[in-house]
Amino acid sequence: MSQTAVKAPGVPDAGRWKALVFIALAQLMVVLDATIVNIALPSAQQDLGISDGNRQWVVTAYALAFGGLLLFGGRIADLWGRKRTFVTGLAGFAVASALGGAATNEAMMFGSRALQGVFGALLAPAALSLLAVMFTDAKERAKAFGIYGAIAGGGGAVGLILGGFLTEYLNWRWTFFVNIPFAIVAAAGAYLVIREPQGGRNRSPLDIPGVILSTLGLVSLVYGFTRAESNGWSDGLTVGMFVAAAVLLLAFVVVESRVKAPLLPLRVITERNRGGIYLSLGLAIIAMFGLFLFLTYYLQVVKGYTPVKTGFAFLPMIAGMITGSTQIGTRLMTRVAPRLLMGPGFLVAAVGMLLLTQLEINTSYAGVLLPGMLLLGLGMGTAFMPAMSMATMGVEARDAGVASAMVNTSQQVGGAIGTALLNTIAASATTSYVADHIGGATSRSQQQLVQLQGQVQGYTSAIWFAVGILVAAAVIALTFINAGRPGGTTVAGSAAGDGVEDELPVPVVAH
Repeated sequence: MSQTAVKAPGVPDAGRWKALVFIALAQLMVVLDATIVNIALPSAQQDLGISDGNRQWVVTAYALAFGGLLLFGGRIADLWGRKRTFVTGLAGFAVASALGGAATNEAMMFGSRALQGVFGALLAPAALSLLAVMFTDAKERAKAFGIYGAIAGGGGAVGLILGGFLTEYLNWRWTFFVNIPFAIVAAAGAYLVIREPQGGRNRSPLDIPGVILSTLGLVSLVYGFTRAESNGWSDGLTVGMFVAAAVLLLAFVVVESRVKAPLLPLRVITERNRGGIYLSLGLAIIAMFGLFLFLTYYLQVVKGYTPVKTGFAFLPMIAGMITGSTQIGTRLMTRVAPRLLMGPGFLVAAVGMLLLTQLEINTSYAGVLLPGMLLLGLGMGTAFMPAMSMATMGVEARDAGVASAMVNTSQQVGGAIGTALLNTIAASATTSYVADHIGGATSRSQQQLVQLQGQVQGYTSAIWFAVGILVAAAVIALTFINAGRPGGTTVAGSAAGDGVEDELPVPVVAH
């Protein structure tokens, strides 16, 4: 790396706020992509002649590559340099997006989505770890992670609006092409303004067995949940995938405890605060992803909203997330212990979710959906902000990339579990309701009404489970996370394996 790209240890980087703009832009692109493609999927399927059985691969190909390679991507960032990994990830993501937009058949589409996942797995951990090593003052760090947390939480809903506009008024291909200007601006800006701290690289040799075991284990796990959604939990291949995932990930833990330079040093996840973060965040994402899916279907299928109107209907959730993250979380992060933001944040989100269990066919948007989504966004934004920040606190600079990758991994796996688990619960509740009530429906219109009522019954049954999951996330956050509030000044970080009781250290920037 050139001399201009490195800053002296212990000196705050003068360009760190400019760098935040480009890091946030890249994060927005990755988060947008997760939902924007869902809106475009029906049109793309029709244009490219993708069968109903194969259409899930547009989403699955990305999820498998992204989820499976995140730890590897985090380690590459530590080894190769975060700035270089970040810019490479952006360039690759732009190329893969161009291929997706230009796709002429299903093979080209699936390949481009997998390629997006590969470069996303480089990009996402590098972005978060750059923030971790550039913002070392506790108050500045709270502000920076507040902005990042708001984008990470609210970007998905923005994707629904943008996806609706592009699909309705232009063409589904623009849901891919739109990534290119994002990537070019973010890469150019990052190249010019980001300066990494000296001494933050981890130049240990790459742990090849760890890479293979973690990648195969995570791919098996994500694919197992994705397949369960379409083929059922008792399907032979689904069960086989879960067994394979358990064996591979157990073997991975054994290997990591023995090799000299592990891919994922166990000190990163065994520290109780970080362990609590990864677990509670993963659970919260399970609840969140399932809800996004149900509300999208409810608004479009049951209420008859257009894609654009559906996107705008999610705006209260975005407003709540931005307020919770940048106003409540940022202002209180340096004043109260993180668990006192995360626990109550998840509980407020659970209350919002509880309101949404009251959904019926003719439910008023202003009476139920609006307050429910506002509370959900407010709670999640408040909880996400300290979670994002704490996940890399106290980590040695050489482990920042892999610690950041674990945040993304818990989100990615949580998303796959949430979609499959809650979808299965909803589908079985719908089937049961329709079976019990269809006999009394004599006309076609009555039968259609029963079908719609069955769908809403399915959604509310699954949302009840999501309420319980959020309460569990709150309990974990309140019991596992015992760190005190961060100090108001830059302090040296502890070794990542230390149990941190009082003042929570910010990341070390050099060794």
